[in-house]
Amino acid sequence: MEDKSFGRVESIPKEHRHQSYWDMFATWVGANANNGTWYVGGVIAACGFVTASTTLIIVGVITYFLLALSGYMGYKTGLPAMALTRASFGLKGSYLPSVINVVQFIGWAAVNTFIAATSISYILHDVLGWPVYGKPGGLKGLVSGIVVMSILHLLSISMGEKSVRIIERIGIILVFILVIWESIVVFQNVSLSEIVSWHAPAALKMTPGQAVDVLAAFNLAWVTAASDFTRFSKKRSSSTWAPFFGANLGLIWFAMIGIISTIATAITLNHFDANNSDPSTIASKLGLGVLAMLVIIITSTTANAVNLMSAGSALTNMTKRLSLTFSIVSVTLVAVVVTFIPIFYSTFLNVFTAFLDGIGMFLGPEIAIFLVDFYVVAKRKYNAAHFASRTGKYWYTGGINWIAIASWLIAVLAYGYIKTVAVVADSVGATFISMLIAAIIYLAGSSLISRGHIQED
Repeated sequence: MEDKSFGRVESIPKEHRHQSYWDMFATWVGANANNGTWYVGGVIAACGFVTASTTLIIVGVITYFLLALSGYMGYKTGLPAMALTRASFGLKGSYLPSVINVVQFIGWAAVNTFIAATSISYILHDVLGWPVYGKPGGLKGLVSGIVVMSILHLLSISMGEKSVRIIERIGIILVFILVIWESIVVFQNVSLSEIVSWHAPAALKMTPGQAVDVLAAFNLAWVTAASDFTRFSKKRSSSTWAPFFGANLGLIWFAMIGIISTIATAITLNHFDANNSDPSTIASKLGLGVLAMLVIIITSTTANAVNLMSAGSALTNMTKRLSLTFSIVSVTLVAVVVTFIPIFYSTFLNVFTAFLDGIGMFLGPEIAIFLVDFYVVAKRKYNAAHFASRTGKYWYTGGINWIAIASWLIAVLAYGYIKTVAVVADSVGATFISMLIAAIIYLAGSSLISRGHIQED
């Protein structure tokens, strides 16, 4: 008898959902209130305070509006994010966004782990006298830090979604204390007027378009994780407004302190180097001590709990043989290996910016396609029964919706081309334009073919 089942997915019934508005708000604040966001703020500080802060807010509002749209999809269907892409890309075609998600969230986990491991190297320097990472002999402290962080990550995801909720509640308190503390220290040494009037050297200056692409890539990563958490929401507002406001608060507050502290350090030392934008180096230069490093480590754990949960969920979409727990543990172990990659490059900044560029190129068009499919093509109505059926409407041609694949590929190529057009790349960036291209092509292609979506009763 022919097997009609294709990797069944579990929809969470509304009566079994337990996440309140404030639970969801804390999850998304904690997702962005971490060392990675701080580092991004330090990177875009090369634009100057006014451009960096303005771009931060504008891009945050745009990208996290998309997060709210994606979050509602989880609430409406009760399905995880990558399972939802089966409707737009096809049951087998959804492997493409799933692979992108696994790679990008493992990458983010590695980024946060590397930064936190640097903090541990500073702690080991203060306690044991070991050299900090970046100095001769400092590799020992970094490797020890990676091992410690890996153990913390395994503990943080040990209970799945429940453990994420617990550590987010703890992390959100600690991170606010650190931000307030650092703000006080910064403004004791440098005035706001000095920070606002500071400009990076011409050779190191970042254009507004480059900042848009950096921030868009950073923010869009969460859009494909939204449903993994909002499907546990009890109310619609918890799946839309809570992620929107929570993610924006974490982003703006923590990236802003990254911008301010990086500029303040540059003014104090009369030298700007974006490679020194990580929170460990900044905290050390500002004299914040071991306690600040410990908070950085904890906040890295809160952010990576979300990263690893989402990577594991994406992995399960590609096979029905792996449980969610096994998948999460697997991606956590892979992330440990990936964390060592920056060691073999001249600077962590080079690896980080290349990683962000890849996210913007591949992830943006994917997001545009699955949002347009749900809200415009399917008119917010998916039939959950067809998400695992080889005879259903989401099987398309051999399990793949070639319109989605073609739209994605054309938009990816367009992104690469736009990057070569300086007048566009330096002003508005390539990410949002490539997303618009993907949306238009997909919508046009879908309108030419009768999709015949089966509507929910």
